[in-house]
Amino acid sequence: MELPSQRGGSFSLTINANQSVNLLGMVELIHQHLTAGLCRRVHRKVRSKERQKKWTLYYLARFWTAVILRAPTSLTQALEDGRQGKDGLFPQVKATSEAFFEKCRDLSWTFFYKLYLGFTESLLPKAPKVYGRSLGAVWERFPEIFLVDGSKCDAIRHRLKLLWNQKGVVLPGCLTAFYDLGRGITRHLVFCPDAAAHELPRAIEILSQLPAGALVVGDRLYGLMEFFRALKKAQLCGLFRRNKLITLKKIRVLSRKQGSRTFLEDILVEAGSGQTGSKVLLRWIRYRHKGFRRDLVLDVLDRKKLSAKEALQIYPMRWGIERLFFDLKEVLNLHCFYAANPNAVAMQIYAAAIVHTACRVAQARIAQEHHLSPEQISPAKLYPRLAAASCAVTQIELYHVELEHFNPDRRRLVRSLRRPDLSTFRFAKTTLGAILVEKRNGNRKKRRFHPDRRRWKSLAHIKGFKHLS
Repeated sequence: MELPSQRGGSFSLTINANQSVNLLGMVELIHQHLTAGLCRRVHRKVRSKERQKKWTLYYLARFWTAVILRAPTSLTQALEDGRQGKDGLFPQVKATSEAFFEKCRDLSWTFFYKLYLGFTESLLPKAPKVYGRSLGAVWERFPEIFLVDGSKCDAIRHRLKLLWNQKGVVLPGCLTAFYDLGRGITRHLVFCPDAAAHELPRAIEILSQLPAGALVVGDRLYGLMEFFRALKKAQLCGLFRRNKLITLKKIRVLSRKQGSRTFLEDILVEAGSGQTGSKVLLRWIRYRHKGFRRDLVLDVLDRKKLSAKEALQIYPMRWGIERLFFDLKEVLNLHCFYAANPNAVAMQIYAAAIVHTACRVAQARIAQEHHLSPEQISPAKLYPRLAAASCAVTQIELYHVELEHFNPDRRRLVRSLRRPDLSTFRFAKTTLGAILVEKRNGNRKKRRFHPDRRRWKSLAHIKGFKHLS
């Protein structure tokens, strides 16, 4: 069976839909990089005192990762399955459920944030830069391109007694993400337990951790003088939608192209007001085409480094970060929080971010192997198959461990036995046609939106919130 290949919305090449795809890549990435050694290193940096007891930090990380992969009906059921050994993906910890919930309540979510950063850093050398390759020569002028945006966490479904008298919905926090456009992964994901907090200060704090010379792309929220000054201090470049809150004074027109129904103008402007030292030189790109309007501002003054046409080509890719939030919430189940405790919410978020990072790297590797663009592979189809493969491999590994345990006198013999090649098993592979993006027929589906979301309140602003943290 031959299927048309989609590149940039057009169908050109053909793909063998029956071609076999190996799913064990993500399993290897998580098992090799999310280790007890990484947990110990992160723990030494974050906390000086922590009584690990039976629920060690490594077991806690494994448990929340398994929650993302398995999506259990409840945490209590997942804990019971792990304790009885029914599901090998969950660690078999001989402790009560109360001990787990107490651990999640008392352990700061900062540990999981640092664990996510450590996992991402260890994975970077194995993450190919194959996303967004349509930009071509632009990648040679910027070491990295980051997309920045924020998103509110979904509402708490579990109605605590603390929330009985609350009208509308209660949000447990918000996120600010820096998405690596080349590798297709989040490089920084910042959780804030106050859903009403402004995202701009959190984004500014992260800028110093980005590589110098990188290009940051965002919507009009970030096109403010405060953010441009922070970019300059961090030796970064910015490309944003024009924010009408800043004053632009024209200095000269750098280029202008006008057709019958198309207009493109590149203008050098002075942004800001007040003293001369507080003003910033920017480029203002105005584009009009058959009623479509787009106004961009950027601080890359060298047109050879980034032309107006290239800037207009890059900005629509900002929607890649919206796909990131969609994958986290819908595909990896972050629309349902298992606990209302802020620390537990953050643990679930960062466990989802770790799984998402491994999945995106596996997606890039599969695309490279089959000479495709990674955007041609559907995360919603690929991720469940990767999760099932991970669960099956874990069960097989546990079987070998139990085999050694029940044959202590013949342990050396058991270890010398040849193991089968897991890549030949049915769970370890799928067909290319089963994971490809399908061309949309008809109109886009409307995203589900609960009417109560018009009236929301941050969990951090509710009286008695501190008793949960």
